[in-house]
Amino acid sequence: MFATRTFHASLALILGALMPFTFSPFDYAWLAIPALTGWLWLIQRGYPVLTGFAFGLGWFALGAWWVAPTLHIYGHLPWLVAAICVLLLGSVLALFPALWAWLTWRFTKKSYWLLLVFPAAAVIEEWLRGNMLTGLPWTALGNLLLDTPAIGWASWFGVYGLALLPALLAASLVLLISGPSGFHQNRRTGAIGVAITLLLFICAPAPATPEGSTHRVALVQGNIPQDQKWDASFVNETMQRYASLSSQVAEDVDIIIWPEAAVPFFLERSPSWSQWLNEKIQSWHTPLLYGGLKLTGKRSAQNGLFAHDPALSEQSFAGKHHLVPFGEYIPAWIPFLHTLVPEIADFKAAEDRGLVQARGMTYGSLICYESLFPEEARARVLAGAQILVNVTNDAWYGETPAAWQHFQAARMRAVETGRYVLRAANTGVTAIIQPNGEVASRIPWWTPTVLKGSFVSSNLLTPYVRWGDWPLLIMLILLAMPLILGRIREEKL
Repeated sequence: MFATRTFHASLALILGALMPFTFSPFDYAWLAIPALTGWLWLIQRGYPVLTGFAFGLGWFALGAWWVAPTLHIYGHLPWLVAAICVLLLGSVLALFPALWAWLTWRFTKKSYWLLLVFPAAAVIEEWLRGNMLTGLPWTALGNLLLDTPAIGWASWFGVYGLALLPALLAASLVLLISGPSGFHQNRRTGAIGVAITLLLFICAPAPATPEGSTHRVALVQGNIPQDQKWDASFVNETMQRYASLSSQVAEDVDIIIWPEAAVPFFLERSPSWSQWLNEKIQSWHTPLLYGGLKLTGKRSAQNGLFAHDPALSEQSFAGKHHLVPFGEYIPAWIPFLHTLVPEIADFKAAEDRGLVQARGMTYGSLICYESLFPEEARARVLAGAQILVNVTNDAWYGETPAAWQHFQAARMRAVETGRYVLRAANTGVTAIIQPNGEVASRIPWWTPTVLKGSFVSSNLLTPYVRWGDWPLLIMLILLAMPLILGRIREEKL
């Protein structure tokens, strides 16, 4: 029995380790189907929690290896401690696939129920992972549907709802390859599942099309190395670089955007730099959106997006709402991490609407990590955002897959909201993303340069923006009730 459990766990770990390669920058999305199919086959043969945890550990711990060098280089943690932190992170996230596996095993009494239970449990797992424990929907399963005909469903059910499709196909394939017992019935059920999956791909609604006015934008990629970004001796080089790149394009565009914390200090405490920046913007005659820090009290600050329009006397500011745990604040129940990683900043979450104004346009601000969360982008659009602006600094992660996986999430926010996403990144990936999730234009990463392009404003509201995750959750509840009641009835007999 021990050997069997070890074999199941090892195989599940290997299958889970395939999952990171299905996302950017590798983009072997098709690989998710054999990985999920093989995993489900294992679940059916017992030890669901162990098998689910091992699969999740392969997916999230091995998939997040890039966290270790970040903690070692910038958090100054020993390599062993950094590796343990990655293992702990993966272990926590692996609890969600463990729940997915247990639900599948617990409520799949009859083979044809697999077509309902496994996809429904996938959606539940993804939604919980995005909302519990502050949420971390990194490499969300639904992101694999980008660049496929099924992407239009994201404007109705969001990224969590899209998890249903690869899970449905995997369940169908398991039924098609099931053993001799009930083979013909399972094969028919599996064929029906495949047909439903194909139908959902073919009949997917078209993504939203913006109907507003067209504007020109310049996204400035300063390419400031992380070890110099907060160095006081490098501030002059940083500011001059951004100003020089912006001056080259200011006359050709309607708006200039700098990335997260492009101004790496408090302008309130630097009147000379504040005046210098104001004079630059006035000479450009073009509004500037830039990432920066704002003092909100003697000991509190916010990371956010400033909008400086030379035609207006006052700037507008939108702070970051969803902070990075352990990166921008320390949870109160583990204050000892302040001594473990003393460089961790302590920011305050904003309570504004996440909007800035420039030249009559309303921009929704998504600061770095916020672009992972559908509810953040949805909230900006409901508040009146006509365009989404994602400013970020992924220099923390070097040339690892992290920046590309982060970029992939931003593409999904465009489809869900029906908005252009203007993504300005310090080192990349800087791009203009269309409402259908396609990349209109992009520049090479780790290069100081400017991306010029155009975008279209929009006031349309997609079904997902109107209703959020509620239709999806209600549908899952309605599907779950007969399964749960049927299972209880069978156990009583």
